[in-house]
Amino acid sequence: MDQGRDSRARWTEADIPSQAGRVAVITGGNTGIGLETARALAERGATVVLACRDLERAGAAVAQIEARAPGATVRAVRLDLGALASVREAAGELRAAYDRIDLLINNAGVLSFKREVTADGFELQLGVNHLGHFALTGLLLDRLRDVPGSRIVTVASMAHQQGAIDFDDLQWERSFRGFPAYGRSKLANLLFTYELQRRLAAAGAKTLALAAHPGGSNTSIARNGPGWMRALGKITKRFDVLQSVLQSVPMAALASLRCAVDPGARGGEYYGPPGRFGISGFPERLESSARSHDEVTQRRLWEESERLTGVTYGL
Repeated sequence: MDQGRDSRARWTEADIPSQAGRVAVITGGNTGIGLETARALAERGATVVLACRDLERAGAAVAQIEARAPGATVRAVRLDLGALASVREAAGELRAAYDRIDLLINNAGVLSFKREVTADGFELQLGVNHLGHFALTGLLLDRLRDVPGSRIVTVASMAHQQGAIDFDDLQWERSFRGFPAYGRSKLANLLFTYELQRRLAAAGAKTLALAAHPGGSNTSIARNGPGWMRALGKITKRFDVLQSVLQSVPMAALASLRCAVDPGARGGEYYGPPGRFGISGFPERLESSARSHDEVTQRRLWEESERLTGVTYGL
């Protein structure tokens, strides 16, 4: 790590510069890390769009943010990342509303321990966590690429270290395993980010692509997990069990926020908590797995993602 560029021990919300005049689109912004990211940006003047599957919950989140940040401009758009038709509809609505987007934060995610498929027949975790975001980003790219300081931030996970891409069974049709499937989707997030940054740079675009991992936090991502995982989450919240290990949701949101607004962050970088096992700590620039830097896999996954989604970037 270049210590000269990351010499401060802590990067906090206090380091977020004014976001006045900027437009930020956040997927899954109605809960957890996405909600905290949206709140922090709205409090600093950004126009914030919550792109969420459930508009009723999104509306409640809008009200919550407006109560914390009086005068903030916050709205919701329906987006189901598990349905490409919904992705296209949401992108169309966003394109009609904004001629520029400064921040696209691909935050939404799902963790499932049984094999499910999206509306388009993709394995759920790969479909939502990677392919849905791949399509959304491509459909909105022309609203970002010429905007100075614009950024695309994709939320990955330390679980990418347990992930592997098998192009012969990308959708886990032969033998499904829950956590490895989640790890594959999170590895795909990083492969996508690095390939996107390379293509943006080659095209002379003004947009940067970065990735973040939030560390360990008790959010709602495990809502589709097995009973023991949901029960552990309830115990943790009620009795403060593991709170000395897990970090708060506002702390977990710092990695995404740093990627989005830190003037010193560069395209193709990866930020997250540096603590033991990457569970807790203030975000720093980190190194992801060797697999995530395999350029052959990056290019092949990009081409396969274009084929599956029907979305091409034209970079």
